[in-house]
Amino acid sequence: MGLNVRLLSVPCVLLLLSACSGQPVADVEQLRAEVQQRYDFNEGSFTQGLELADDSSLYVATGQVGQSRLYRVNLEGEELQSVDLDPEFFGEGITRVGDHLWQLTWKDGVALKRDAATLEELDRVDIEGEGWGICSRGDEVIYSDGTSKLRRMDPDSLAERERFEVTLEGSPVAGLNELECVGSDVYANIFLTTDIVRIDAATGEVTAVIDASGLENNAVADPNNVLNGIAHIPGSKEFYLSGKRWPDLYRVRLVPAG
Repeated sequence: MGLNVRLLSVPCVLLLLSACSGQPVADVEQLRAEVQQRYDFNEGSFTQGLELADDSSLYVATGQVGQSRLYRVNLEGEELQSVDLDPEFFGEGITRVGDHLWQLTWKDGVALKRDAATLEELDRVDIEGEGWGICSRGDEVIYSDGTSKLRRMDPDSLAERERFEVTLEGSPVAGLNELECVGSDVYANIFLTTDIVRIDAATGEVTAVIDASGLENNAVADPNNVLNGIAHIPGSKEFYLSGKRWPDLYRVRLVPAG
């Protein structure tokens, strides 16, 4: 999502862990992203989605009208594949479902189905409302539209099944952006912040707030160039994190804050 096209107010409830009340919220873990390794990343990429491929390369989806694309890159920074979106599209999040990928667009009302090996477009489906983030949980995908509600959708057709609200201690959490599904949890970037929330996929309750402010943002100064992009590393408790036009990709471990 681009700040130049839409601003969201991140609710104070997200910051209640310390800044608003001075007291931690009961039963909600406070974690931080501890950097394990840094890699060079493409500072020209307005990163909207990050997904790990089977060969440990990364799918990267980018945004901005006339600049949106999907590409695959290895950890050495070598670009392996790339496809451009139609020039009128503003690209958003991605997820892999078996042998295909879903790539969202922001306000265009379209999601693109792609072959995961070739990145070739296989289909287009109409989507109601905005597209922000998406992640796969096997028999369903979870979809964000920038509000406090997430959608459960069919992994093959993206037909909507239901919507559920994400709450922190009973209060809605808006600005849910890029998503990553890991087991029974959904991790979500909170737009315009350095916070990531971990959400129980069954209940919508936030079970952890992750402070990623310790990651250096070395992007050119621009309010758009915020933290965005989460990819879990299978078989581990580690993640790759990056941001819009960030020249850095970080491998991190989530550890207790403080």
